[in-house]
Amino acid sequence: MEYGMDGGMAGRPLPFVKMSGTGNDFIIIDHRKPLIEPEAQSAFARLVCRRKFSVGADGLILIEDSEVADFRWQFYNADGSLAEMCGNGARCAARYAYIHSIAPARMRFETLAGIIEATVSDINVSVKMTEPGRAILHRSLEVEDEKILVHSIDTGVPHAVVFVDDIESMDVCWLGSLIRHHPEFAPAGTNVNFVHREADGAFKVRTYERGVEDETMACGTGAAAAALVSAMLGEAESPVEIITSGGDRLTIVFDLQSGNQATNVFLKGPAHVIYKGELSAEALL
Repeated sequence: MEYGMDGGMAGRPLPFVKMSGTGNDFIIIDHRKPLIEPEAQSAFARLVCRRKFSVGADGLILIEDSEVADFRWQFYNADGSLAEMCGNGARCAARYAYIHSIAPARMRFETLAGIIEATVSDINVSVKMTEPGRAILHRSLEVEDEKILVHSIDTGVPHAVVFVDDIESMDVCWLGSLIRHHPEFAPAGTNVNFVHREADGAFKVRTYERGVEDETMACGTGAAAAALVSAMLGEAESPVEIITSGGDRLTIVFDLQSGNQATNVFLKGPAHVIYKGELSAEALL
């Protein structure tokens, strides 16, 4: 198999692992011995993340050597764009690194959002998120001639949070896309989370993900954003349970300081190995 600007992988099948973090699925490749040229990685991610035509996933994770941590990753969204951070991807990467003896059970790894700390305990993984950016609450946006109350916070990547009464009937893709591309969030855009408080005190979250450009079954940074905004609005206290679109639960633990500054944010939940395989050249056609 070959992939790269000048032949890249020299005809070899490329081993990979498919993992899922509460429904967010990822293709993970041990890239400590580089196989895919940097110039080709974005296109490679877009091709292998296609559902039905290739492996299919929400993102591609390349595990690489680091001089300052146990490893570093390159994380690509399904559309080939680089992402600063992905909470569920971080949990999957941490368990992958532990299983393959790349890192100990308590580890640190590099992302574009900074150094991430993680702890692996069987299938469960806890990651300490980067310090969130300043929240902007009670922002009124005009969308399709209607006013929508939107809260926003950066939990490694930008997120908008919208509380809704009927989350099951939401047209997440339609409204999520409109908010994701709203001029208020230009030029980078934002992820969009629709949130509803359940009878048991947990929060159901449905997320439209930037870079995937669709609703995903879970979003770790989005779960953190929903939990933190809920606490800032006086609707929740740490720890906060988040129910994902896929029905799994994530736990967000944090300290909320005066001035709505959140610190020591942890994302906890399972990370499952789905299968192992080898990519052939036909996966990239």
